[in-house]
Amino acid sequence: MSTHFIQVQAAEMVFQTRQGPFHALRDIHLTVQRGEFVSLIGHSGCGKSTLLNLIAGLLKPTAGVLLCDNREIREPGPERAVVFQNHSLLPWLTCFDNVYLAVDRVFAAKESKAQLKARTQAALELVGMGHAATKRPHEISGGMKQRVGIARALAMEPKVLLMDEPFGALDALTRAHLQDELLKIVARTHSTVVMVTHDVDEAVLLSDRIVMMTNGPAATIGDIVRVDLPRPRDRVSLAEDARYMACRKAVLDFLYTRHGRKEKLAA
Repeated sequence: MSTHFIQVQAAEMVFQTRQGPFHALRDIHLTVQRGEFVSLIGHSGCGKSTLLNLIAGLLKPTAGVLLCDNREIREPGPERAVVFQNHSLLPWLTCFDNVYLAVDRVFAAKESKAQLKARTQAALELVGMGHAATKRPHEISGGMKQRVGIARALAMEPKVLLMDEPFGALDALTRAHLQDELLKIVARTHSTVVMVTHDVDEAVLLSDRIVMMTNGPAATIGDIVRVDLPRPRDRVSLAEDARYMACRKAVLDFLYTRHGRKEKLAA
């Protein structure tokens, strides 16, 4: 059996705009292994989110083909769960009911209501939100909302978890805490993950490989860094690890030296 859960073969993406065709992505070739954590990183406008949306089936490529578990990706599907920067919770539903909606959609045909409820509660417990099951989104913090969004995705038991800057809107301490929680969750679930990020340290901490995109338009994969750090990972012990620093330097060199923007970049 192939270990390639995701295969992107010669993918191109051209958007039709009022100003004419916009070539967002060109000649993208990428494979993601079963159980691998891959981050996509690059400057704004490099097509990171576009590539993730192609894998999610939210966009159709102009050319090329994408496969998930050897089946062509033609539309969204429960085997590919997406977590966006915006949690997208329905404000009139409790945390429990927000997760239950996804569980019901995927498993209602083969499981009883009691099983669906147990599955929902287990997903909330997995992300440390079991105590907030009856709360509505306006009653919990931004970090807690994002936990519920992750619980909703994991409750579907997806083959691939797709994350689009899931912690980008959070403060630094909350972001660090959720990164650590995500490390534990992935270790427990052995999930295959593709994540878009703009944070170099986040990419190195979480990933097995970091896919670095060239600047757009017509962006493509410029280089890939393999993160050879043992798991489980601890951010404090890694801070002075020579391998961690080497990976970090390689990504920074690509982004700010080889593919730096002409305008001033934030540190």
